[in-house]
Amino acid sequence: MGRRLEPEYFERLYRSSPDPWNFESSDYERRKYRRSIEALGDRRFRRALEAGCSIGVFTAMLAPRCDELVAVDAAGRAVEAARRRLSGRPNVRVLRRTLPEEMPEGPFDLIVASEILYYFDRELLLETLRRFEESLAPGGALLAVHWRRRTRTYPLQGDDVHRLLLENTRLERRATAAEPEYRLDLLEDRG
Repeated sequence: MGRRLEPEYFERLYRSSPDPWNFESSDYERRKYRRSIEALGDRRFRRALEAGCSIGVFTAMLAPRCDELVAVDAAGRAVEAARRRLSGRPNVRVLRRTLPEEMPEGPFDLIVASEILYYFDRELLLETLRRFEESLAPGGALLAVHWRRRTRTYPLQGDDVHRLLLENTRLERRATAAEPEYRLDLLEDRG
């Protein structure tokens, strides 16, 4: 497998702050979450996967649209916080998993990869994309959303992630939004 930011990197962040990216209070996050939900249209999902759920803020917004939602994160502190936040939602399971090695068993009608794939290098991103494609149900969708501003910390930049996804997927692009702060692509299995 390729290089990535390892779970311990995220554990350190969550030790220093219970919400290191201000998911609960950031205007940027609220705008991005709203646009992500809008991109899904009025579709309801039988079974969905959220990769990199963190403390579960977006998970709580996505849950009403899903019969079953599996939310995963590699950081134990984040998983504990997400479980507390979502404890009253019987349709949501929050699991500690490292992707792509510990990919939950599909199929999924929706996979959300929001601000996670740039933590992987090119090879690991492509392996993760293959696992996502294999786990999608016929007609399923992959929603990818990533920060576009430059960073020196992550192996890839957000625009690099989306370029690699589009160049290497069998899925068809259904929607795209390139805002100054983030990029969103909704890809669909037409198979």
